[in-house]
Amino acid sequence: MRRRTALKASVAAIAMMLTPMTAFASDIEYNLLEGKPYDGTKLNILSVVTPQFDGLMLRADEFTELTGIETEWTFIPFGSLQEKINAEGIAANGTFDVVNYLDSWGPPNAHWLMPIDGLMERDGISMERYPAAFARSAQFEGKTLGFPLRAHPQVLFYRKDLIDKAPTSWEEVAAMGKSWEHEDISPIALYYNNDGNRQALFIWLNFLWGAGEKVFNEDGSAGWTTEAALKATEDYVSLLTEHGVANPNSVAFVEQDARQSFMQGKSAMIPGWWWFYSAFQNPETSTLTKDQIGFVGMPSYSGTTKTYAISMPFAISEYSQNKDAAWEFLKWLSNPEMDKANATQREVKGKKIVNNVVTHISSLKDEDVNAANDGIQIAAWDSLKESDIMPQIAEWPEVGDILSAAIAEAAAGGDTRQLMLDAGEQANRVLRRAGRIQ
Repeated sequence: MRRRTALKASVAAIAMMLTPMTAFASDIEYNLLEGKPYDGTKLNILSVVTPQFDGLMLRADEFTELTGIETEWTFIPFGSLQEKINAEGIAANGTFDVVNYLDSWGPPNAHWLMPIDGLMERDGISMERYPAAFARSAQFEGKTLGFPLRAHPQVLFYRKDLIDKAPTSWEEVAAMGKSWEHEDISPIALYYNNDGNRQALFIWLNFLWGAGEKVFNEDGSAGWTTEAALKATEDYVSLLTEHGVANPNSVAFVEQDARQSFMQGKSAMIPGWWWFYSAFQNPETSTLTKDQIGFVGMPSYSGTTKTYAISMPFAISEYSQNKDAAWEFLKWLSNPEMDKANATQREVKGKKIVNNVVTHISSLKDEDVNAANDGIQIAAWDSLKESDIMPQIAEWPEVGDILSAAIAEAAAGGDTRQLMLDAGEQANRVLRRAGRIQ
């Protein structure tokens, strides 16, 4: 039975008016509302291209069977997703009911992503089911905008056939240049290129935080111009410019290029997201075998290990005409059982799915999940205990671009210290204009 005309009221108002007869019952799967109140609704889902979400999409028939709600998925490559998200926000027409975005894009788009805290409270869902960094990545100014369905901790991958013991500190990595014996293989692939996704900052943050510094000072101004922060940035860049342990092409590498360098046997290590693991074993794209690939937690800097975590939440568009049905979809999509199944079952409807990404604490520590993925989840869980995210302010994309450009120029041979000081002045002008600092 269609009830779209009844759904024009806000989600919050409907939640207030729910009677005990329509509220979720404990025996209803995934906390879905009983009685299929949104039967016949069709949801349009915007998602990044990834095997993980292929696995979820292929399971969506279960959601339709439980609720009567149909779904249509549109998959966009990551490189084009930010532009698509920005266009959806400007168009404000509700073409997509549910959208998938990178966490650092959340603040500038928060005005059209629907907060879900009230609905979570109604349906007994807590963000404490996620590691703290993952949970923060889907929140902005005290409001929860979505669920971190795709989220990544950093790990260090290395060639077990070339390196007997993986380095535990960045200082050890720097020293490898003195004893490295493999002329055609660089010790490590990094990515200093100034791309639109600010990937040059992903490893830099490990150095900044390891030095005990922050991206922003307590007064909101640029925090990377302190003496300790400047030295940390110099040490990060010097892996390429001074020590020569980074692949010489790292100055032009984005993350994908660094992955290719590792997979093609040109570099012996790469720091990056845990999802790389399945790609490294793919014989269609990688020259490596599983026996050659090892992984450990990220190296420390200055005696401290604090890593960067990232997520790609799913959120409901404020412009959607189907917000209530979209919330039912998010409940189904984000449930712990789905999280586990999608990382342990290697085939869905005849299609091979290789995915090791999970986001629930329960999945990270689950024996079956770890057994299916060589224990990478439990290693990641250790890393996530001391992780943080990009700053969640609306001005971050502009500020982050300034930082990324400075680091890329430093890696190309520029004066690291002066470039970072100049970047601090530029960023402070942006922040002052926005009213964040005086």
